[in-house]
Amino acid sequence: MPRTPHIVSDVMTQTVVAVGVDAPFKQIVTLMQQWKVSALPVLAGEGRVIGVVSEADLLPKEEFRHGGPGLGVPLGRLRDVAKAGALTARELMSTPAVTVSGDMTLADAARVMTDKHVKRLPVIDAEGMLQGVVSRADLLRVFLRSDEDIAEEVRREVVDYLFPAPASPIRVEVRDGVVTVSGQIRDTALVPVTARLVRAVEGVVDYENGLSGLATLPRAEDRSGAVGR
Repeated sequence: MPRTPHIVSDVMTQTVVAVGVDAPFKQIVTLMQQWKVSALPVLAGEGRVIGVVSEADLLPKEEFRHGGPGLGVPLGRLRDVAKAGALTARELMSTPAVTVSGDMTLADAARVMTDKHVKRLPVIDAEGMLQGVVSRADLLRVFLRSDEDIAEEVRREVVDYLFPAPASPIRVEVRDGVVTVSGQIRDTALVPVTARLVRAVEGVVDYENGLSGLATLPRAEDRSGAVGR
């Protein structure tokens, strides 16, 4: 069978900057600037992730510098008004933290980021302890694979698996991450299966089908016109 898809632990950053619950506002801003990150995990105890403080959590301090909003502020902004007076990570953080596990696939991690509208996710183990951080850039790293590397994996993991003894050569071409598999095959029901497996290969941008059914020659009696006589 084709190999297991890449998982979060394959691409995550293991050197992670985090803060404790009592970290002061200015220290949080300083760390974000120094490490060029937009969010920091907040840890309790020996390293258990209990929340995340992001730039969005810090901005109300500036937005409401001259006092809170007037009457009629939307209910959804009341929490921001409260954060304008926050002094520590405990008061600023969003909790519970949106996290992923190291064995989650990259596709699933991307869905979490999209659904939760976040750019970075703490990676935790079964006990909730911080193991690393995965970012959007980390998830996109698979698209840096060379065309030659992708083609080799498609041949090994897809073509050799589906067509171990083809009647005619099966060709694999990759250009800018777009894969084309072409040739004649006996079972055309494998065409959509091929497309699905190729698209599951990390780094594939798109798939173009070049497979067709194996042409069969007519029987000798058909060619001679003897059938039915």
